[in-house]
Amino acid sequence: MRGRQGTGRTTDRTTDRTTGGPASGATGRSSAKRRTRARARARTWAALAAAGALALTGCGDGGDKKADPPGGATPAGRRVELPKLPGEKLEVAAVWTGPEQENFTKVLKEFEKRTGATVTFVPAQDPIVTFLGTKIAGGAPPDVALLPQVGALAAAVEKKWAQPVGPEAQAQLNANYGEGWKKLGAVDGTQYGVYYKAANKSLIWYNAKAFEAAGVQPPKTWKELLEVADTLSASGTPAVSVAGADGWTLTDWFENVYLSQAGPQKYDQLAKHEIKWTDDSVKQALTTLGQLFGRKDFLAGGQSGALSTEFPKSVTQTFTGGDRPAAAMVFEGDFVGVNIAQTEAKVGEDALVFPFPAVGAKAPVVSGGDVAVALKPSKGAQALLTFLASPDAAEIQAREGGFVSPNKAVDPGAYPNAIQRNIAKSLIAAGDDFRFDMSDQAPAGFGGTPGAGEWKALQDFLANPSDVAGAQAKLEAEAAKAYGG
Repeated sequence: MRGRQGTGRTTDRTTDRTTGGPASGATGRSSAKRRTRARARARTWAALAAAGALALTGCGDGGDKKADPPGGATPAGRRVELPKLPGEKLEVAAVWTGPEQENFTKVLKEFEKRTGATVTFVPAQDPIVTFLGTKIAGGAPPDVALLPQVGALAAAVEKKWAQPVGPEAQAQLNANYGEGWKKLGAVDGTQYGVYYKAANKSLIWYNAKAFEAAGVQPPKTWKELLEVADTLSASGTPAVSVAGADGWTLTDWFENVYLSQAGPQKYDQLAKHEIKWTDDSVKQALTTLGQLFGRKDFLAGGQSGALSTEFPKSVTQTFTGGDRPAAAMVFEGDFVGVNIAQTEAKVGEDALVFPFPAVGAKAPVVSGGDVAVALKPSKGAQALLTFLASPDAAEIQAREGGFVSPNKAVDPGAYPNAIQRNIAKSLIAAGDDFRFDMSDQAPAGFGGTPGAGEWKALQDFLANPSDVAGAQAKLEAEAAKAYGG
């Protein structure tokens, strides 16, 4: 889930990152959006984005009606078979904290109940590869780790830490997952991971009362977003709450602008460092982002306030204070619901959502997620991967909110409200047509380290949005170092 997205940065990026220091750090991460239009199979993520927005703002599918499971779903009442593991002790590491960790613990409790094993959750720190390296060097690796970056999975395989998935977990993957999500969990054709959690990183959540007080509607384009921000600011409510203390949120801002403006081909090239960060397309995206970041009155607390705001606070301060919150909008994924639940606001009533506005021809859709990987060749580790690849596990956490699964066998009725349900439906309907979080594809030294690499360069850019050339130079220098030239 970056999480970066976290859920998922889904590490998922919800409450799934730990604080790394004054201008770095913090919680969070994790994918999906828009409510499906009419024909599920031909949908692109961009189309899904618009449809999802309608569902989320109340023009939905009839509220909380329980939907039929998608094709291929596990029949009701059927549960994945797990081995009995009496007396076995397992450790599971993830960069998750707060409600996200608590909700995942409920999944682990069910695994304990079914197998007789004892599972301990081990809070990890970013970058998780460094954390795991320390544990492995000390002779105490966790049995399973949930990694927030594709780059982290590649590093774990390169270092020979990761174990290939066993036949039982592979069977669950084959039955329940699309090819795109399976490929993300594979390295050089070998399946190592199970994408347990996904995140839609292209959503902007807003305070319905603040929008009503200012007389504005959800924007569909970047130009309209700036106009709405200007109206909100003039009404006395800053437009956006930016979690600048957590650098991963800034990478998500950049990626959405870049994907929509530069297009998917350039996005893929930049993700692989096949083009440099000094490319003119990066200049255009940073200049566009600077139109928002450069307006002190648009940001809750201005640039300095944004740089001291961590992800959980960026959400909660948007949904407290009635029609006069600290800000009217907050950008991040579906997992924001976990943090909204810490306020008095109700998702679907006080807290609504719209797709990230189109900067170019199409609105962007960026996904993230957390991949579960076995680090020990044990029966218990493989059993846990099998469980996490089943709909059984995902449905437990889905009921708690702030969670979306890429598992197509999950019953949509497990999601607690129409917003989460439609995000999940859109994710499944999109099939393999999505772009994964760019920073999560990068080496951890560039795309996943608090206070360093892309995170720090974009924090410096938030502090001084007029210095586009300087930001590009820093980004390229850090990328060249991380990618090896």
